[in-house]
Amino acid sequence: MHGSHDGRRGVRKGRCTGRCTSPGRAGAVAAAGAVLLLAGCTSDPAPGPGPDPARGTTGRSPAGSDRYWVNPDGNAARQVAAYTRDGDGANAALIERIARQPVGEWIGPDTPEAEAKGLTEAAGKAGREALLVLYNIPHRDCGQFSRGGAADGNAYRTWLEGVARGIGDRRATVILEPDALLHMVDGCTPQEFHEERYDLLKGAVERLGRQPGVRVYMDAGNAGWRSPDALFRPLRRAGIGAADGFAVNVSNFETTRASTEFGKRLSVKVGGKPFVIDTSRNGNGPYRGGAPGENWCNPPGRALGEPPTTDTGDGLVDAYLWIKRPGESDGDCGGGPKAGAWWPEYALGLARATK
Repeated sequence: MHGSHDGRRGVRKGRCTGRCTSPGRAGAVAAAGAVLLLAGCTSDPAPGPGPDPARGTTGRSPAGSDRYWVNPDGNAARQVAAYTRDGDGANAALIERIARQPVGEWIGPDTPEAEAKGLTEAAGKAGREALLVLYNIPHRDCGQFSRGGAADGNAYRTWLEGVARGIGDRRATVILEPDALLHMVDGCTPQEFHEERYDLLKGAVERLGRQPGVRVYMDAGNAGWRSPDALFRPLRRAGIGAADGFAVNVSNFETTRASTEFGKRLSVKVGGKPFVIDTSRNGNGPYRGGAPGENWCNPPGRALGEPPTTDTGDGLVDAYLWIKRPGESDGDCGGGPKAGAWWPEYALGLARATK
């Protein structure tokens, strides 16, 4: 779409910049909070799982979130509580727009079984389903803002086994490895790692598929990236045939309409698989005012998109989801803190801009 530039992640020839959505501490905090809640403990400043007056509707699954669990101890919920304690009702109400919605829980690298268990158990107790994001593939992010991932293939398989055991027979929707396929297609991930990565992705789909309550959606780019023609063969090789579908627009800003069109074109090429769309920050579409290679990273003037729901009105679109957690930084670019860190000013901007 822009020559060699990957509109999804700012990739140009010879330079790669990653997704900048770190699962690390934020995911661990969420899971730890869930485990504490299940144990009947409290951890300051997090309240228990029931409704808290300082958090408005947070802690309950609102009508319209239909399937997915709302974490009562997420960053947005904590920010609502902080603003409320400070008497700042206006900003509390704005952040409540984020805090009341289910968002992706990015499983960290260190305690996958405990995190997956705590999150899915908490969701199950609320009569809901957990939305989990797995982002730990070796050599992820091409060494940029969210650099890291498992040390090697065996470490990844061990980590994944922990996730699967943690989920057990509980319900979960899993978004599998954002950017893992894209960075092979665009050349960001060196060729020497491709065969192993395909094997790891295919193995992940098969392993997670053995959990009776799990749905797996493989990341498949966005409408601002290349044509679906560049992706369908890699998706097939990575095991899309055994997955429940694919995900588009993860951590990106393309409109829901454009994402739907892109997803449908790709679906035709991969056996009619359905897909989910990340609508967390696409309310105003992509940013066009800055340098093309940096428009993905904490762009100004963006807005929240459609609330998460499985009622999309389209048989091929399984859900609109907030996979990227609104208000968490894309990286230390555009004035932001490190990747994955909560940034209340940006969260307020998203909420204010939402129509």
